[in-house]
Amino acid sequence: MTEWISRRRFLRGSVASVALVAAARACVAQMGGAVGVGAAFEPWRRGWLDIHHISTGCGNSVLVIAPDGTSLMIDAGAKSPDATGAQAVARPDASRRPGEWLGRYARHHLRTTPRQEIDYFFLTHLHDDHMGTCLPGSPMAAGGGYRLTGVSDVAEVLPLRMMLDRGWPDYAYPAPFTDPSALNYIAFARSMAGRGVKVEGIKVGSAGQMALRHETGAFRDFSVRSVAASGRVWTGVGEKVREVFPALKGLAVRDYPTENMCSAAVRIGYGGFAYYNGGDLTCDTAFGTEPWRDVETPVARAVGKVSVAALNHHGYYDGTGADFVRAVQARIWVLQSWHASHPALASLDRLYSKVLYGGDRDVLATSLTQAAELADARLSDRMLSQQGHVVVRVAGGGRSYEVCVLDDGREEGAVKGRFGPFAS
Repeated sequence: MTEWISRRRFLRGSVASVALVAAARACVAQMGGAVGVGAAFEPWRRGWLDIHHISTGCGNSVLVIAPDGTSLMIDAGAKSPDATGAQAVARPDASRRPGEWLGRYARHHLRTTPRQEIDYFFLTHLHDDHMGTCLPGSPMAAGGGYRLTGVSDVAEVLPLRMMLDRGWPDYAYPAPFTDPSALNYIAFARSMAGRGVKVEGIKVGSAGQMALRHETGAFRDFSVRSVAASGRVWTGVGEKVREVFPALKGLAVRDYPTENMCSAAVRIGYGGFAYYNGGDLTCDTAFGTEPWRDVETPVARAVGKVSVAALNHHGYYDGTGADFVRAVQARIWVLQSWHASHPALASLDRLYSKVLYGGDRDVLATSLTQAAELADARLSDRMLSQQGHVVVRVAGGGRSYEVCVLDDGREEGAVKGRFGPFAS
């Protein structure tokens, strides 16, 4: 299959050059008559798998639309801007809270599915840039009990049918939470359960917990498998898991696994296509003194090679390590960035290294700050895109996929770039 890729890079969210636009418009449509650069993004249709990495400049969120229209949202971050100026600008603007934008984005792109709701909300871990910052000024929900931010804002726009996280029901591992944002999420989850929403702990190794909702007997080559949570990692065989972390009784409290290390990870498969997302999993071992702290390597070995992968921990220095890159070997890497430290130059170096694996690969960021662009200048200008929603659209049966960048500066933004198709 012919593969079309432009080597002209999108810098800082600028509109593509005239030459690039002309080339993209001239490119023969590969996905059922899909429109080109500058046009509205064609809505999902039955048989397609869409994976939207949503850019708000305030945290992580991914919307997945399965081939039958079942929806999965992975995280719904809402990080409050800090006073240092290191954080990205809010997208499309600051007139609404990030969670409100996420809900509206999802509602728009779910408009052609059987039901406009979130069938599954999957929280990788209890950090605010993945679930929502709780501040004294955050508005209370109408029923009280929790404040509106992140996923609780999403729930005001779209119904949630099921919530999955690593801590339900007691949220006690490795120790009870004290962070206000985490406590707010827990109050929200318990409130949802009290109103009939199904809330469950993530079943590591399971490929049935997030099953298709609308056409249960169709698309048998589609699956969503939980591969890690709270230090439990799928082995890659059946639904068997193993414990990566040592027993807590042998550790001082200060040495307990961190929340990032406890992140949940998921692998989505559709025919020959595979996608990975692991929240903020890390590989740092304190210079080799505590090897069990490298969770992402056993996860990667279980997941194996994939077509598309989200970088662990925003490409920060302690994630997306060499062993992870060597095992996963993604053709497309998506950087969910919102801060000057995303990514570390060493992380980019690993992604582009032909020592770790051969063949082509490309990196796209949702919101690369100017500071990060300059700090990583040796490699950042090789990135395929630096600003915008990054959408992976997989053709029926998972045979091939394309990657689209949507303008995040306007609600329902137009297509800025279109790349592919790639063979799965």
